[in-house]
Amino acid sequence: MKFLVTGVAGFIGHGLSKKLLQEGHQVVGIDSINDYYDVNLKLARLKDLGIDDAPISEHQKVASTDKSCFEFVKMKLEDGDEMNALFEAERFDIVVNLAAQAGVRYSLENPRAYVDANIVGFVNLLEACRHHPVKHLVYASSSSVYGANKKMPFSTSDNVDHPVSLYAASKKSNELMAHTYSHLYGVPTTGLRFFTVYGPWGRPDMALFIFTKAILNGKPLKVFNYGKMKRDFTYVDDIVEGVYRTALVPPKGQQEGDKEDLSGAPYRLFNIGNSKSVNLMDFIRAIEKATGKEAVLEMLPMQPGDVPATYADVSALSEVTGYKPNTRVEDGVANFVNWYRDYYQV
Repeated sequence: MKFLVTGVAGFIGHGLSKKLLQEGHQVVGIDSINDYYDVNLKLARLKDLGIDDAPISEHQKVASTDKSCFEFVKMKLEDGDEMNALFEAERFDIVVNLAAQAGVRYSLENPRAYVDANIVGFVNLLEACRHHPVKHLVYASSSSVYGANKKMPFSTSDNVDHPVSLYAASKKSNELMAHTYSHLYGVPTTGLRFFTVYGPWGRPDMALFIFTKAILNGKPLKVFNYGKMKRDFTYVDDIVEGVYRTALVPPKGQQEGDKEDLSGAPYRLFNIGNSKSVNLMDFIRAIEKATGKEAVLEMLPMQPGDVPATYADVSALSEVTGYKPNTRVEDGVANFVNWYRDYYQV
């Protein structure tokens, strides 16, 4: 099938595209290659997909030099006309939207970036899927929509009307917008609430990247809430497998007894995580073991917009797709540290 992967130069988009190509699918990837974090890392991910890191012109399709079924277009989701033209030309079977302005803390400083990319951009994508019908739109939501919920594990049936960051609010908005298009226009949509994803090629603003860099350089780690944090850390290969399986099983709505959504819309939401909550201090110890170095800890209070714990109930996703994450944190951290040392030659 022909897939569109948005955010293809990102952490998960890169990994998913490699998986799709290995499975024999055709992939068109788009990305704005913004400078929210190191552009060179994004270009390196594209190079791993056969896209040369020479200057890439806006809206120009570039073919992979070593993967015959992969093409890349530099494009922003906010550009509705170009998005519509791309859909009209390509006629995609499945769309996986992983492009977004990421980061909870950055949303406190630059709120408009989240409205542009996560709200305006997502409407453009929904409109394109409406006017150029696809078999399935899978999009990235986030565990951040659970806000300060105390009930564990988090379930998609929980109330999520109290976000504690604009990033979380934008992701909840995506879920509501997708439901509207599923209900009104029959666009089959599945939202995946990602929990903390880690592994090789990861984002520099995420804890594992920051902590590994600090430990290897002998710098102190900023440990918030005095280390009393828990996260459902999920290895990137497990996430990619879950996204791939989900993409192949579009929701049907209430036809033939399917009761996924009360309105009868072909709409679903799943948590996608490791279904285990790991203490932050245990995570740090795994990094210490993998690097062979002891961390210097700077214990700090909780940051605005952050939450003390996340923990995913993934039973619904497992039931529908057979998803079963199986990478131990110790192994996943070791894989990341090996990649980091090789990539940065340290």
